Amino acid sequence: MVIPWYGFPLKNLLADLKIKSEARYIKFTTLYDPDQMPGQNRYYSFTWPYTEGLRLDEAQNDLTLLAWGLYGKELAKQNGAPLRLVVPWKYGFKSIKSIVKIELIAEQPVTFWNTSAPGEYGFYANVNPNVDHPRWSQANEYRVGEEGTRPTLMFNGYENEVGYLYEGMDLEKDY
Repeated sequence: MVIPWYGFPLKNLLADLKIKSEARYIKFTTLYDPDQMPGQNRYYSFTWPYTEGLRLDEAQNDLTLLAWGLYGKELAKQNGAPLRLVVPWKYGFKSIKSIVKIELIAEQPVTFWNTSAPGEYGFYANVNPNVDHPRWSQANEYRVGEEGTRPTLMFNGYENEVGYLYEGMDLEKDY
């Protein structure tokens, strides 16, 4: 979906911090409140709270946003209030909602989907139409409001803006 997010580049927040030289990753943690989010009670096989992560260079890209609104309004709870991450070249699960904690760490963080379904969800979550998900093809996509499908573009069409971040990596292995 193409959405008009309101927010600011995450790199602006990071620029105001004294980042230790050993920090290589950023870990995000979502709100854990089963009374407000009943799914956290229903799905006992998952490890809560939801966590997600990025490499520090990914977090510092101009396209990585901390969003507090969309469509000209503040985020509603169902959209990830009060703050959510938007990483447009990655699959949606990287866009963690209801962020309550941000940590700069040295080691790659353990994330929700990497532990829940490690054979299906890699840490990087880059949109690579040449690598199928184990259960479906990713070569084509549906766009809301359009008929049929269209070819999926590498990095969701942001290859010129972010491709350099992954030079030298095996994007079939590091999906």
